[in-house]
Amino acid sequence: MRPSVLWRSRNDVIAKWFGDPVDELRRRWVGVPDETPMRAEGEEFSFLVLGDPGEGDSSQYAVVPGMLKAGQGTDFAVFASDVNYPVGSINDYAQVFFKPYQAYPAPIYAVPGNHDWYDGLEGFMRVFCDRIGDGAPGASWHPRWGPLARRLWRRPEPTDESAFAAARALRAQPAQQAKQPGPYWYIDSPRLRVIGLDTGIGGGIDREQAEWLRRVSADPKPKVLITGKPIYRNNEYRPCPIEGGGTVDEIVRSTGYVAVIGGDIHNYQHYPVDVAGRRIDYLVAGGSGAYMHATHTIPAVDVKRDGVTLVGEDDFVCHPLRGDSLVFYSRLYGRRLRRLGLRRFFEIDYPQAAAAVSRRLGVPPTRPEAHGVVPGLRARMIASLLAVPDGRKRRPWLRLPVNKPYHRMFSEASDTDSAPFFKSFLRLDVTPGELRIRCFGATGCRAQELEPPLEHELRIPLR
Repeated sequence: MRPSVLWRSRNDVIAKWFGDPVDELRRRWVGVPDETPMRAEGEEFSFLVLGDPGEGDSSQYAVVPGMLKAGQGTDFAVFASDVNYPVGSINDYAQVFFKPYQAYPAPIYAVPGNHDWYDGLEGFMRVFCDRIGDGAPGASWHPRWGPLARRLWRRPEPTDESAFAAARALRAQPAQQAKQPGPYWYIDSPRLRVIGLDTGIGGGIDREQAEWLRRVSADPKPKVLITGKPIYRNNEYRPCPIEGGGTVDEIVRSTGYVAVIGGDIHNYQHYPVDVAGRRIDYLVAGGSGAYMHATHTIPAVDVKRDGVTLVGEDDFVCHPLRGDSLVFYSRLYGRRLRRLGLRRFFEIDYPQAAAAVSRRLGVPPTRPEAHGVVPGLRARMIASLLAVPDGRKRRPWLRLPVNKPYHRMFSEASDTDSAPFFKSFLRLDVTPGELRIRCFGATGCRAQELEPPLEHELRIPLR
């Protein structure tokens, strides 16, 4: 919340107010899209997916021991969105990338998120593509831009070359080296194709990337899409618009995808969607380091498209569970407001929190210890204050900052470096007949570092 940090992050606001220059800038970076696979795998391989890791503090570093344990034997890792907070500066990569993952023995690839674009993608392209830009905005970035937008747009910071060289030396082993062709790419194998997509600042893609996506998606084998922003999130459908018309989800639904994994939202969510008799698993997987986005603010799930329910509450999975999320935020506010004598007021246990969430949403509790529990008045008040949706559509008289529209300004201030965290990461294992996706939790506690807990598992047939 320091003014200097907010000022350095201003490009997000400029893109929304004056016009988003990302599509034009991406064209300058990519040129002619590369339609060859970034790498090829055999019949069997494994890889990790970490979403939104790059905060550089305890909540990010708490994920690393479990990642190294559960990631043993993986062939590579993919970072999905926001590798580098808060502004994507090349000078921050030592703390958010090279240092924490120096012990991971395999290559790491990435798709950028909105924060990675705040410096024009200069840091991202230097680290992952070994390319150096000119840092110049240029008159063609956006046709609506005038002198004010050009003056306000934040230019990339000069690189501290000696510090960058020292940081890169932390991942200097030959087996760790990775070079991707650009911010979007694909990895091929006989059984599965993995495609990475760059959704920029605003969550859409340019025409050239869309045409590339259509071509690389035309292969009949099953495919997994990894994107900077999820298509299903928080009981909402965001199909990802394409410049000039159409959506990414239209391509996904028509070309044999089995799963879509998106970052940007800092938790784990699963939405299984039936598409013409086959299932596509849409995942939110952005909980690998950055501050936690609450799950207790997600309404009872009833995702509809064209009036038809696609995903109901019984099919929905999230981590942390809504009750755990409410406990996390209630304790956080108790610490923040302790000088006002409110710490004990906000202290709440899981059964009471889960029961209060269940009552407001009209859904049964997930874990058995909350079954049959009647929430007390204090638990109900906390649930209302911390923005648990009310199924009866009654407007609360007061809400503390937890979710939209508050999170844009206050969620970073609600970060905590005190364990337990509710972080997560994915391991994907490909065999000739199956894709296995496992979501592992990370808390920052010793027991979960030694044995990362399995929070959710999917087994997807590969036909």
